[in-house]
Amino acid sequence: MASRSPRHRPPRQARGGALRRRVPLRLLLPVLVLVALAAMLMLRGYVHSEILADHRVQKPAPTTQVPEEILEGGPVIDARAGKVQSLSVPDHRLVLTFDDGPDPTWTPRVLDVLKKHDAHAVFFVTGTMASRYPDLVQRMVDEGHEIGLHTFNHPDLSLQSKKRIDWELSQNQLAITGAAGIRTSLFRPPYSSFSAAMDNETWPVTQYIGSRGYLTVVNNTDSEDWKRPGVDEIIRRATPEGGKGAIVLMHDSGGDRSQTVAALDRFLPDLKDKGYEFDNLTEALDAPSAHSPVTGADLWKGKAWIFLVQASEHITDVLVVGLAIIGTLVIGRFVLMLLLSGFHARRVRRKNFRWGPPVNEPVTVLVPAYNEAKCIENTVNSLMASEHPIEVLVIDDGSTDGTARIVEAMGLPNVRVIRQLNAGKPAALNRGLANARYDIVVMMDGDTVFEPSTVRELVQPFGDPRVGAVAGNAKVGNKDSLIGAWQHIEYVMGFNLDRRMYDILRCMPTIPGAVGAFRRSALEPIGGMSDDTLAEDTDVTMALHRAGWRVVYAENARAWTEAPETVQQLWSQRYRWSYGTMQAIWKHRRAVIEKGPSGRFGRIGLPFVSLFMIVAPLLAPLIDVFLLYGIVFGPTEKTIMAWLGVLAIQAVCAAFAFRLDRERMTHLISLPLQQILYRQLMYVVLLQSWITALTGGRLRWQKLRRTGVVGAPVAGAVPGQRDRRSDDRRPVA
Repeated sequence: MASRSPRHRPPRQARGGALRRRVPLRLLLPVLVLVALAAMLMLRGYVHSEILADHRVQKPAPTTQVPEEILEGGPVIDARAGKVQSLSVPDHRLVLTFDDGPDPTWTPRVLDVLKKHDAHAVFFVTGTMASRYPDLVQRMVDEGHEIGLHTFNHPDLSLQSKKRIDWELSQNQLAITGAAGIRTSLFRPPYSSFSAAMDNETWPVTQYIGSRGYLTVVNNTDSEDWKRPGVDEIIRRATPEGGKGAIVLMHDSGGDRSQTVAALDRFLPDLKDKGYEFDNLTEALDAPSAHSPVTGADLWKGKAWIFLVQASEHITDVLVVGLAIIGTLVIGRFVLMLLLSGFHARRVRRKNFRWGPPVNEPVTVLVPAYNEAKCIENTVNSLMASEHPIEVLVIDDGSTDGTARIVEAMGLPNVRVIRQLNAGKPAALNRGLANARYDIVVMMDGDTVFEPSTVRELVQPFGDPRVGAVAGNAKVGNKDSLIGAWQHIEYVMGFNLDRRMYDILRCMPTIPGAVGAFRRSALEPIGGMSDDTLAEDTDVTMALHRAGWRVVYAENARAWTEAPETVQQLWSQRYRWSYGTMQAIWKHRRAVIEKGPSGRFGRIGLPFVSLFMIVAPLLAPLIDVFLLYGIVFGPTEKTIMAWLGVLAIQAVCAAFAFRLDRERMTHLISLPLQQILYRQLMYVVLLQSWITALTGGRLRWQKLRRTGVVGAPVAGAVPGQRDRRSDDRRPVA
């Protein structure tokens, strides 16, 4: 699509003449958003033990290096300050301990039962769960319970380095500090049991933990509630013999803990009746509290950590909702496209199908041109082969490369050149409308070529007096490069299937600038082509719908256009398209509350366009984000199968579209790569457009440098032989 800017301001020069290069805010913000989302997703994976988690468990080892007093001692091991001491809980005193929490379902129920029976306990929390549910940690402290460390990610520390052990301890403390503003001196190793089970692999870890200032707490009564053996069995296993004191191991997380809660509700009153007290560990040992308050920078570090984790949880929840939305939109769109485009094709291809009386009267073809010297001759020559009577108006919009002179030198009949100062494409088209001799006006771009039958096919729908505009079948002429092939797939699979669908729904959003036709009697009441937006073709199409005109699709009116050949060109074009479409939707937003044809388009067309052209492309990369995350950190096989399922749906839709357009299927070989790479580019472009709109930015027209590779059709051949001599394809303002 030809486009231009009346003026181009040269870039500022810094001292010494060097160009001052700055990253535009509209480019920087999408990058920052992507980096932030990736960081939040990685953080979420970390606190869900999907990243850096180690689930290996050490096999039993000899006990030759473990002191006898430890193997035969109590469940509390004090290896601080170089000493080794074993401690036991006094008789008739029980210390209930709960591992692996806090859990949002079961921990509150455990706390409720403890509060009901006025009992205290020790909760050995993991850093991952404490980070995700800080309110529960705070409740534990507020209700008088003690907190202990259970590492951050629950690895077997006997398999870890000292650096990893320090990391597990510090991150666990950071989470507790952020949640409750305290530090704790209690620690329980994952996968631990009785002190008699200490061996040559775990004992050095216990010594190292002691050197870091922690009491290691194991147990001497295991309820084995994680096996869910039944309430009676849990109570039996948790009850010590002969009135002895004990540290009881239970769990408030890691699965269904309903039996644990029910057992507690019976266990606590029964043993209290037998003279037992349920205390914190330090209360039972008559020792100073294990908690110490944290202030200053350490406290704020902990709070910042909790804030970031909570943010990552919420953002991930939003992403999951977005993934569900995009999944629904993608599948819904594909189903609609397949059903409605198939219906459209069957309807217009029936032998007896007619739009109305044949349209044989001459039409005017408008060719707005700005610096199209490399393309304009092919464009005009293709029109001269038209099977329908036409007049051609080439509106030279202030070209500086001799475009007008080239057309005049061709000396062709029924071809007129109209010159004007550079004023933009809408102004050029309006100038052409004012000089057109005929009521039906065909519009095309200066880099596009028509087939001989294109104009005839394009104007036949005007046999229906309700039709105000017709969209043609725009095709990529230069599809011999990878980026051209990707756009070819997009044009056939996306744009043309969409147009068939929108035709049936009677809410066609855009007449392509490369090939479209209008009634002058439809355009004049709405003011012709408007320059209010950067997508004048979308703007005028929406205006026609609101005025009550039908807009239809002519599948056989084929036009071959020169698509962008570099990422920079494609970026410039799609950025303008996306931003212009947003402008058009905003301009016509009042149609949603209006009556009549305008209201119908507003309540059907605008939501469809917003969902399928703005929301869906913006959210589509979530599929790839979760694909990458799932392959690296999640269930790889399920993730790949899910993504392949989505790709299969797209492939079916693409194959159907190619069959309808009678295109060769070989171009679909690059479809998987297109879905991975091309979609990301479109996402960043769309995100940049959103940011431009939200920040009130103004976007200038972009003119793509043409190469003239799309030649006039010859004997039915597909245009598009590349001229390798020209490599000047950069976009210019």
